[in-house]
Amino acid sequence: MKMADRIKQFPLKFRPKADFGRADFMVNKCNQKALQAIEMWPNWPFFALVLYGPQGCGKSHLAHVFAEHAASCTERPFSVLIINARALNNQNVARIHMENPCLVVEDLTPKVNNEALFHLFNLYQNEGGYVMFTAEAAPARMRFKLPDLQSRLNMVPTVAIEEPDDEMLTMLIVKLFNDRQIMISPEVLNYIVQNMQRSFSYARRLVEEVDMISLARKRAVTMPIVKEAMQNLDLHVQQELF
Repeated sequence: MKMADRIKQFPLKFRPKADFGRADFMVNKCNQKALQAIEMWPNWPFFALVLYGPQGCGKSHLAHVFAEHAASCTERPFSVLIINARALNNQNVARIHMENPCLVVEDLTPKVNNEALFHLFNLYQNEGGYVMFTAEAAPARMRFKLPDLQSRLNMVPTVAIEEPDDEMLTMLIVKLFNDRQIMISPEVLNYIVQNMQRSFSYARRLVEEVDMISLARKRAVTMPIVKEAMQNLDLHVQQELF
């Protein structure tokens, strides 16, 4: 089979453009407290804050919303560094603190460099600055190897992002399809919301699967395509269990 024919038969995967501005953030009771906590800055009760919630719930979007908010609240606008916790090491934390009065550390887990994170925490607490952490769980539910780090992180105020309700799922599904320039009927949307797993991550995987099937078949999104996509995701979960 020629390469050109193979390309025609298989849709090419691409990532839809992500819009991380405040205007693009969908507010619902599941994430309203998290947004309010961000917009309280710089009047936080502590120098740090932890936003935690399930995968795909919008923590990275909120990280960019915080960066945008912090920059707009200062007389001299500055860029807020957003860095993955795994990128912290003993050689870069002092420079990070010196260059960034506000910082976002994403994907906080016990697997990160505990000594580097401990040093970073102390620098911002003792010498000034603000840090927002994102994580899938509250620090109190994690087990960091360094006891002093654990005790310090336990002091940080936390805000949870809950799993979505039907209203949020409806808005999310519409947005995810719109990001891919796909229009769906009210009947298809209602079927998805009523029959899908109630999670942000499932919503994103489902829309991606529906898009792939639709592109492969060169057909608009219909109920049979959605059902097939759900079956494929269920089968994938079952295969992971065995």
